[in-house]
Amino acid sequence: MLIADEALSSKEEKMPILVQKYGGSSVADVEKLGKVADKVAQAKRAGNDVVVVVSAMGKKTDELLELARAVARSSAAASSDARADGAPFDPPRRELDMLLSTGERVTMALLSIALQARGLDAISFTGSQSGIITNDRHFDARIIEVRPHRIEDELSRGRIVIVAGYQGMSYRREITTLGRGGSDTTAVALAAALGAERCEIYSDVDGVYSADPRVVDDPVHLPALDLATLQEMAEAGAKVLNAQAVEWARRAKIAIHARKTSDPVDADGNVAKETIAKEQPTGQPTANVRGVVGLDRVVLAQLDARLAGRFAEIAAKLGVPFVDGGAARGAAQVAIPLLNLPDWEGKRRAIEAHMGDGERVTFVDKQAIVSVVGQGLDLESARFLAVLAQREIAPRTLTLGPLRIAATIDAEHLADAQRALHAAFVPRV
Repeated sequence: MLIADEALSSKEEKMPILVQKYGGSSVADVEKLGKVADKVAQAKRAGNDVVVVVSAMGKKTDELLELARAVARSSAAASSDARADGAPFDPPRRELDMLLSTGERVTMALLSIALQARGLDAISFTGSQSGIITNDRHFDARIIEVRPHRIEDELSRGRIVIVAGYQGMSYRREITTLGRGGSDTTAVALAAALGAERCEIYSDVDGVYSADPRVVDDPVHLPALDLATLQEMAEAGAKVLNAQAVEWARRAKIAIHARKTSDPVDADGNVAKETIAKEQPTGQPTANVRGVVGLDRVVLAQLDARLAGRFAEIAAKLGVPFVDGGAARGAAQVAIPLLNLPDWEGKRRAIEAHMGDGERVTFVDKQAIVSVVGQGLDLESARFLAVLAQREIAPRTLTLGPLRIAATIDAEHLADAQRALHAAFVPRV
């Protein structure tokens, strides 16, 4: 009976689990790292079990990627076995994962040190130590399972757990990374596995806006979003949150709080301004929220529609993703985003080599996709096209869906298209 009473008491005293994620700009230097440590300490002292997911400091991931490319270029040029056609040598994706995963490991260790210096018990874990299990793809792996046993053990000891985001371990015990923005996915997947009610995503902006503030002047702040709309925005190219992270949140019904790192948090854990994204309650009408999103660094593949199936099979084997596509009058076009393709030139050559004689694929470089996302867009395609026509922007493809209208355009027109569509489609409040 005593054992049962003790177990019941332990269950009743269990603290709520709070998962926080801090982006690269939030931990870019020692001073900013210290401010994050203070914020984490505040959350712990407020009575939470705290798990913190961190990105690499500042632009460290980009620096490491450029370092790998520089080594590949210089080594290939010096080698007697250099390619006769002069094509560049792409760093192998496996080695990129080994290299890039070190960025988050630096941050996790430094934040743990900062917390311990403040008198708090903290421990850092890599993605693999945290039980993040992925598929067998390198550079853009997907999480297939989370086994957070070590995290749970450390939380039960009262420790703050710091986790390196953006990375995991495949079922073959290979180190993998999750693609750009993958630390968001790490945080939400951990929140789901640990039974947290919400996940706080901290960055240099105070939530989600109707457009990128760096492109559109005075965009509308969106204090509340349903996860379906947020996922559509993320998949269309919005940089505030990662699309896989939102997908995890939808499956596990996790609320996402997007916040600005420098904004103060009150004693109840609230901030003055944020975006709260959560699943829409059944039967409740969805707000008519609209946003304009741009995705740059896109290549458009054009081919005979009869070859579309073969082309898709080859691209899938090579790990080349598609976003939008369509076919008309015997011709097919698909858009290929380059965000998570560090070895695109090699993939392009491989696709061309695998296609047979007469199976020609034309790749159009320097493309972008501009999208309007939100409710009530069913009859708006004519107005969408009219706005682009007024700016003398000719779309190469048009994609229509219940939550999105999108066009593939020349990249040089992307910012102009975003501003024009925002003025036409986003109501001022």
